[in-house]
Amino acid sequence: MDQSTLDQEIAAEQRHLDRVYARLAELRRSAVHAEREGYRLARVGNFGALVERDAMVFHAAQRRHVLDAEYEGLVFGRLDLRDGQTLYVGRLGIRDEDATTLVVDWRAPAAAAFYQATPAEPLGVVRRRTIQSSGERVTRIEDDLLDPDAAPPDMPVVGDGALLATLSRTTGRGMRDIVATIQREQDEAIRSPGSGVTLVSGGPGTGKTAVALHRAAYLLYADRSRYAGGGILVIGPSSVFVEYIASVLPSLGEDTATLHSLGSLFPGVVATRTDPPEVAAIKGSLRMRRVLERAARDAVPDSPTELRLLYRGTLLRLERAELDAIRDRALPRGARRNEVRRAGFDGVLAALWSQARRLGITGLPEQRAFEDELIDRTDFRDFLKAWWPRLHPRHVLAWLAEPRRLRRYGGGLLSGTEIRLLGAAYQGSASLSVADVALLDELDALLGKPMRPARQKRDPFQLAGGVRELSTFADRQRAARQAARERPEDYRDYAHLVVDESQDVSPMQWRMVGRRGRLASWTVVGDPAQTAWTGDPQELARARDQALGRRRRHRFTLTTNYRNSAEIFAVAAAEIRRAYPDLALPTAVRSTGIDPVQLVVPAPELEATVVTAASALLGEVEGTVGVITPVPRRDQVAAWLGAIGGERLQVVTSLEAKGMEYDGVVLVAPGEIRAEPGSGVRTLYVALSRATQRLTTIDPTG
Repeated sequence: MDQSTLDQEIAAEQRHLDRVYARLAELRRSAVHAEREGYRLARVGNFGALVERDAMVFHAAQRRHVLDAEYEGLVFGRLDLRDGQTLYVGRLGIRDEDATTLVVDWRAPAAAAFYQATPAEPLGVVRRRTIQSSGERVTRIEDDLLDPDAAPPDMPVVGDGALLATLSRTTGRGMRDIVATIQREQDEAIRSPGSGVTLVSGGPGTGKTAVALHRAAYLLYADRSRYAGGGILVIGPSSVFVEYIASVLPSLGEDTATLHSLGSLFPGVVATRTDPPEVAAIKGSLRMRRVLERAARDAVPDSPTELRLLYRGTLLRLERAELDAIRDRALPRGARRNEVRRAGFDGVLAALWSQARRLGITGLPEQRAFEDELIDRTDFRDFLKAWWPRLHPRHVLAWLAEPRRLRRYGGGLLSGTEIRLLGAAYQGSASLSVADVALLDELDALLGKPMRPARQKRDPFQLAGGVRELSTFADRQRAARQAARERPEDYRDYAHLVVDESQDVSPMQWRMVGRRGRLASWTVVGDPAQTAWTGDPQELARARDQALGRRRRHRFTLTTNYRNSAEIFAVAAAEIRRAYPDLALPTAVRSTGIDPVQLVVPAPELEATVVTAASALLGEVEGTVGVITPVPRRDQVAAWLGAIGGERLQVVTSLEAKGMEYDGVVLVAPGEIRAEPGSGVRTLYVALSRATQRLTTIDPTG
């Protein structure tokens, strides 16, 4: 196609885009005007007007927020249909003043053909056009002619197709959405039924994460009252990964989802440290549940082993064996220790009353009065608090650092080697690991919540900041709505859960995740070939199935690698096939003609070579560069690189690299990653498949 035709087509799309943005400006002005009118109604003074004002302000502000959020890249697609219609597809639906559709929301059924039509099944689409823009200016168009027989003779077709033209774009620091380039197999997973469990599997670069996030946006569009009301929880493998994906849903106009890493699911904890694979396998095993059950029932360290109490000149005494028996009776299996604390106290009081009666104490009052006397005594209350304190999961987890206790808890459940490894892990680190968070959550379920005094009801006239003042009805209504939207820190009634990189979720972590999804539908994405789990695979499958329950499964497999160039993925594929020769791998569809650079250097030259390679990649690609290291080398390599590259360069471990994507990658010491016990080859496969354009590997020798 000559340049003049291309210019004419871009100009035609620019005219439509101008019309769309002009209408967007009108809608925004209307929303702002509605906000102002709503506040003006406050002067009317009657109750109905105040309610109307509140509703107007709320909905107008919400609409203005959506219009502002979707400004960039608003229109990205066009469909020319066999029946002569033309539909434009974008981030939200827009109609003109006559209710004529200017843009169809990408999640609407009418837009499905933009993603699902193929030359084999055109679905009534003659030509599909992808429109790229910067601000309000069309910069590029790409066409797919899907039904040549139905195309008018004068229909121009521009470019080589939309998908491949976008794959070489730089990524930037965060993950970009793929809403303009979703392919059919991805779209089918995105639009799968909202109920049950949607299981999406696929190799590196197949768009699993993007599918999961776009599915969350689609569900919010399809049934907002259900999913925004109950909430959507997105769970990723690491805090690095969560930061990476954080911008995707807001860019799609959705900011109501909650994002967490596996290390931050338990309230008040953000763990980033990872255990060695052999330790992670122990902590992640379901056998740890029994270990923790034993710990949760054990006596508190340094707690009183006997009670000596002088009552009306007579010594009342409870020995250790009797105190242990009282605790066991008050804490039957399945009971929660913090929630039956009062039963333990009652058992002590009853034992003391029986002893006082046996001793024939002169002037002994009735049992209720006797107990009231004891409860009023400071020494008795101090004993009860020390003997049966309120326990936090952190308290009990810390007991595993004591060798004697750990041997008792793990006896018959863990091998001697496992007990030594676990004990060394807890004795050697004061910080929590990601695997520990699931153990805290399990202990929380075993211990239960301590009984707390009822909270004083908040003054409805007290506004933010603690100032009690006269307020309007609408102010109070808005405050009430805000309180309803604020979920508790340990909220567990989500309507939908998204679990990314699910192949790395351990059995104990599945129990933790499952507690937050009892009422939810699920989207679960992952790739078994990338798993870092080195424990029992059957135990893992059982734990996952228990978390997902008996919900109906919808399974999808993604087969095309859109991220890596064919040259880069060939290196990753060769690595994984050494260990798993029959593994089905995705097909990389893009070739750059640039082979990865594979260096072997003497160990003393490693630092200089890494710095040189990272600097070179920063000059060769416009976007991000990831430097991926073995876990023990991360801090050392980060110190070598200092502030080089600024925000464009990120140093991550081989485990933190899961789910990430960079334009260029420097992979440090791949041989050390390969040699890691259990999952080394799979972890290296992941690291080798993070780059979209350039890959340099550097192995030290000697």
